[in-house]
Amino acid sequence: MLALTLSCLPLAAAIAGPSATAVHPDRWPSAHWPFPADPALEYKVAGLMAKMTVEEKVGQLIQADILSATPEDVRKYHLGAILAGGNSKPGGALTADAKQWLALSDAFYRAAMDRHDGRPAIPLLFGIDAVHGHNNTVGATLFPQNSALGNARDPELVRQIGAATAAEVRATGINWTFAPTIAVPQDVRWGRSYEGYSQDPKLVAEYSRAMVEGLQGQVGTPQFLDDAHVIATAKHFLGDGGTKDGKDQGDAEISEQQLIDVHAAGYPPAIDAGVQTVMASFSSWNGVKMHGNKALLTDVLKQRMDFQGLLVGDWNAHGQIPGCSNTDCPIAYNAGMDMLMAPDSWKGLYEHTLAEVKSGTIPMARLDDAVARILRVKFRAGLFTAGLPSAQPLARHPDQVVGSPAHRALARRAVRESLVLLKNNGGLLPLDPRKRILVAGEGADNISRQCGGWTLTWQGTGLNNKDFPGAQSIGAGIADQVKAAGGHAEIAPDGSYTHKPDVAVVVFGEDPYAEFQGDLPNLLYRPGDDHDLELIRHLKAQGIPVVAVFLSGRPLWVNREINAADAFVAAWLPGSEGEGVADVLLRTRDGRIAHDFHGRLAYAWPRTALPGQAPPQFPLGYGLRYTDHATLGPLPEVSGIHGEQVPVGNYLERGKPVHGYAASLVGADGDPVPANVSAASAGDGSLRMSAIDFHAQEDSRRLAWTSARARFTVQARSPLDLDRQTNGDVLLVATLRVDALPGADAWVGLGCGHGCQGRVPLGAALAALPQGRWTRVGVPLKCFRAAGADMHHIDRPFELGAGAGTALTVFRVALGTDADQVVRCPR
Repeated sequence: MLALTLSCLPLAAAIAGPSATAVHPDRWPSAHWPFPADPALEYKVAGLMAKMTVEEKVGQLIQADILSATPEDVRKYHLGAILAGGNSKPGGALTADAKQWLALSDAFYRAAMDRHDGRPAIPLLFGIDAVHGHNNTVGATLFPQNSALGNARDPELVRQIGAATAAEVRATGINWTFAPTIAVPQDVRWGRSYEGYSQDPKLVAEYSRAMVEGLQGQVGTPQFLDDAHVIATAKHFLGDGGTKDGKDQGDAEISEQQLIDVHAAGYPPAIDAGVQTVMASFSSWNGVKMHGNKALLTDVLKQRMDFQGLLVGDWNAHGQIPGCSNTDCPIAYNAGMDMLMAPDSWKGLYEHTLAEVKSGTIPMARLDDAVARILRVKFRAGLFTAGLPSAQPLARHPDQVVGSPAHRALARRAVRESLVLLKNNGGLLPLDPRKRILVAGEGADNISRQCGGWTLTWQGTGLNNKDFPGAQSIGAGIADQVKAAGGHAEIAPDGSYTHKPDVAVVVFGEDPYAEFQGDLPNLLYRPGDDHDLELIRHLKAQGIPVVAVFLSGRPLWVNREINAADAFVAAWLPGSEGEGVADVLLRTRDGRIAHDFHGRLAYAWPRTALPGQAPPQFPLGYGLRYTDHATLGPLPEVSGIHGEQVPVGNYLERGKPVHGYAASLVGADGDPVPANVSAASAGDGSLRMSAIDFHAQEDSRRLAWTSARARFTVQARSPLDLDRQTNGDVLLVATLRVDALPGADAWVGLGCGHGCQGRVPLGAALAALPQGRWTRVGVPLKCFRAAGADMHHIDRPFELGAGAGTALTVFRVALGTDADQVVRCPR
């Protein structure tokens, strides 16, 4: 009976799913699952499955987030896995340390294993995005982001980083990381570009195997998935780095051969290295969502590439398949998905999946195949015998593992190897540390900025240096070495100084972001904001040589900044060990060069801000050394972009609607009056607007109501699709001031066409604010969806209403992930 059940498992491959483009599995590269037949393992899996009810099997197929599922839920619904999303921490805190993670891990472990009802005890998989170190934990070592590591061209370094990350993850009681990302980004407008090692598939393939082996240990050795290693995840299958216009969760409109040659390059090496899990992509290939593409998930990945591990979904990504929702998607399971990530929708998904298994919509053979794959991963990882997370070897003294000196030294080395020198006119670098050095720019003393997204929070925002114990900013690293050599260093982000410096190091770059929040319409760096360029020019005008250190997750068009500086260093997102930058920029106190530049571009650097419109300014593999005495001539300062540039997701800026939007005052009579001016009034006088000063003259708008039926509206030129932003923790954030609030009848809303809207009460949140003080109030987009808004068709991305006598002043409205006060969705 048991043997019969297991022999039927491959029948799942016969279950069809949608495919708009023909797939030819024989054209794809093959891989080799490195584990020999293991009758003992199969016996344990079959024996356990024979004892499981259908309800218990279905529970194994579902992964819930720690903020939406409790240990008791795990016990009741037999969940196979939990995860901690980017903003999910024990107890809902902003940040968490190792001991808090351990306590949470223990609680969930006990729920899964302490069975008193005679039912099988099956350990949990606990997944987390440890993507550049154990980046969700306070005090952890934060390695350079992947786009930085690609420049090092050093697979052994990557393998060591994987091992160090695994140790820190296990020290907090967690056994699974959603890494490595082996995307091959082809358009760096994509907000996840920094998660990819390179645009070169050969380099990605080398790093794929190295990181998997670092995280899991090498197959065939005693270290493989021992108590110092974690389960790895190759992601995101497939083509996420090839979507049209670099749109996150978009469509890769490319040929099958391009998909094979470029985007599949990292998967055979990962499978050969024994990667236990693969995560499917949010994205589509030629119109078909990957979570529902049976031809690629089953015929290619599981059969042609011989992947015998666990295929897991991404954050509610199954809900984007036509015909599915977040709580109901048999198509995904039938296409080959083994476990779906349903962070906040898990209970409904469990109930629907159970019903569909019982009805035959999901065949029992497919269910058993998925459960067997999950159980094999758990057995291989030793979870059935590992015991309480806090009692495991590395977890007994987590403070000796998380952020250890050895791991920080490794991260510092990774910083040194990943820096790329693009310009060094006059041999300005390396600097003499015995002189006066000014460290300026917004990134001079900003650890959050040098780490980027996926750092303590999903977007890496809302943090300050005290949130990074043991870390060091770039400015602090330079200052320490300069002072030790007998020189003088000042750190001043605004470029001010007490004594004129001999040289200035200006550290600047992108604000932190993650996923679609980082998508760009072009490669302009901070369009409309020349603050960094002006700072470099200001210092140069005073006769001060300038070294520019650029922090970014991707190459951007910064020709003007390169021209203005004497030397230009692409530092990428180096992580927590800022002194690694100082190691390369400075000589030793006796004048030697301790560390030369090592990095060579893993991404070509653009000549214009239009991707693919011109040969690169600096090609793939470019990078100067100190022995190169080349002089870089002036670069062209024509970006190729025309017209006003607007940051994505901004609707109201400095009190005015941004380009592409219009504002109106809609009176109690329903008639709109244009409000793209300093002062206006609804036709019936029910709402008046006037200009107010905040940061600058008339940069905000005061709205005063005499009728609760009036509203202020921002209208989009064409409807917006905000569905992907809603699938997460994105907020509609308004920077405002409460001037008068006699009642609690204020609301904020999104409009989606005639008769379609979603309104969220705002009065209670505003009443809790001190009047006259500016603050940022955020409302989760999912609240508007729950209130009835069609998030695929938003034509009014901001509406504000209030009762008579209310006066509110608004400065800015934009999408974001951080706010001073977040409004809870009404129940």
